[in-house]
Amino acid sequence: MDHGGHGMHMDLPPFTLGRGLAVTGGDPYFAAGCALALVLYGWAVLRLRRRGDAWAVGRTVSFALGVLTIAATMCTRLDDYGMVMFSVHMVQHMILSMLSPILLLLGAPVTLALRALPTAGRGRTGPRELLVKLLHSRYVRVVSHPAFTIPLFVASLYALYFSPLFDSLMRHSLGHTAMMVHFLAVGLLFFWPIMGVDPGPHRPGYVMRMLELFAGMPFHAFFGIAVMMASEPLVSTFEHPAASLGIDPLDDQTAAGGIAWAFSEIPSVVVLIALLIQWYTSEQRQARRKDRAADRDGDAELVAYNAYLASLESRGRG
Repeated sequence: MDHGGHGMHMDLPPFTLGRGLAVTGGDPYFAAGCALALVLYGWAVLRLRRRGDAWAVGRTVSFALGVLTIAATMCTRLDDYGMVMFSVHMVQHMILSMLSPILLLLGAPVTLALRALPTAGRGRTGPRELLVKLLHSRYVRVVSHPAFTIPLFVASLYALYFSPLFDSLMRHSLGHTAMMVHFLAVGLLFFWPIMGVDPGPHRPGYVMRMLELFAGMPFHAFFGIAVMMASEPLVSTFEHPAASLGIDPLDDQTAAGGIAWAFSEIPSVVVLIALLIQWYTSEQRQARRKDRAADRDGDAELVAYNAYLASLESRGRG
């Protein structure tokens, strides 16, 4: 098995939290991507601030936390252990597909880009115009539709781990990197229309968003249970762990299934709370708009009534 881009050694000592989070290993591609994401987001926020526009601190914090979860998952020794331990690999998978996307999307990066990028001018096409064109494209309408995102979310679990595809990808460091990029992309596509923070072609009501959220979660839970209940190794990659790790492959696989099952619950609760808050805030805004409209209508009726009385009075005098 080639692990050449990760600087991985098969005689890794048993994993401990302190050692695992030491920045001595990890994926260089993800490291570069995380750094670039933080720089671009920070540039956009500064651009808004310099021209006097506000940007919520909470969004910036959320996006930064999302990038940091990716960095902690892929740019540390955790990534090295994820190459040889099923349970650690499953932690990576769940964070990248279930936690990082939620935090990144709460940071509203698309909205920020649309506000920060300059317009190219009449008849010209710049980065902002290309982004708007992409958001309105048929491709984005298809890949962000629940009929696509939910099956993709489910298939990314079952088709990967219950087929030879996983072992094929894990033979090379680039295959492992591509798989992790896929996990992150699938999570972003799945949660994007559900979170509803950034603009997109599909923005269903809050009840439909909750239904979309819970449509995929049972399959996720069943997957975790299936891995936990398996009586033999599902993938050959983790079938023969190094003796220095001191683990039993079946016990480690059971732990991986438990991690997958637990992660089907926790992010769902976080997203549900976020949706309820958004729903309540939206209802409050609509109520205030209706009150203002009623006040304007009432004022208009009062003005009209006063004008009517004045006209009657002028007629009486005439």
